[in-house]
Amino acid sequence: MSKSVYYYKPQVTDDTEIEQALQEKAEQHSEEGFWKAYNRLRNEGKLWNHKRVHRVYKALGLSLRRKVKKRLPARVKEPLEVPQTINHTWSMDFVTDVLDNKTRFRGFNVIDDYNREVLFIEIDYSLPSNRIIWVLNHLINKRGKPKRIRMDNGPEFIANITANWSLMHDIEFKYIEPGKPTQNAFIERFNGSFRRGVLDKYIFESLEQVREQTQIWMHDYNHFRPHDALENMPPIKYAKIKSKGASPF
Repeated sequence: MSKSVYYYKPQVTDDTEIEQALQEKAEQHSEEGFWKAYNRLRNEGKLWNHKRVHRVYKALGLSLRRKVKKRLPARVKEPLEVPQTINHTWSMDFVTDVLDNKTRFRGFNVIDDYNREVLFIEIDYSLPSNRIIWVLNHLINKRGKPKRIRMDNGPEFIANITANWSLMHDIEFKYIEPGKPTQNAFIERFNGSFRRGVLDKYIFESLEQVREQTQIWMHDYNHFRPHDALENMPPIKYAKIKSKGASPF
């Protein structure tokens, strides 16, 4: 044995700060895994090595239990088009859930396909076509109108009032084929994130609780939550950087 090996003493690293940061992210976002937590920390300026962070993450036992699902064959013949600018294409869809007293409610979600920003989530027991028109008018007044909106063939979307509204505002409605939700993959993916982050995470006693928690989650989703398809940046930051043509690093 060489003398250097005999006298070598391993350097003890203090991971307390990393442990505290990871435990905080696990408490705030229990539905998210390691890479979401790591990218959140990175966006906050904590540039720790990902191998070191992952070692601490595993040691704390924070790993999510993954459900094994059967892979289905691709059903979309052409790739889903990614817009090159904001307000080019919006996507909208419904989600449903129940309160603690088993009363069913619905959520109407609208996102911008360019940066996956959630534009609006309307929560209520019933959301007829005229309520959908109200939400869309509100969004147009707030941020301008899109060139087209992608949706499925739900009764609220194919009603005469919505068709007349699209003609009046010169907005093209892009209906997907029946039974093929993957043709509206951006909003479907968002629905899954919303369900994991809000609907499946809490037991609600009233619509007010749902709306309050939805607003908190929306703010975090748009301003802080890293998105895999956006170079691990949140939607608002991604849009600002791309509009300036700058690098995030």
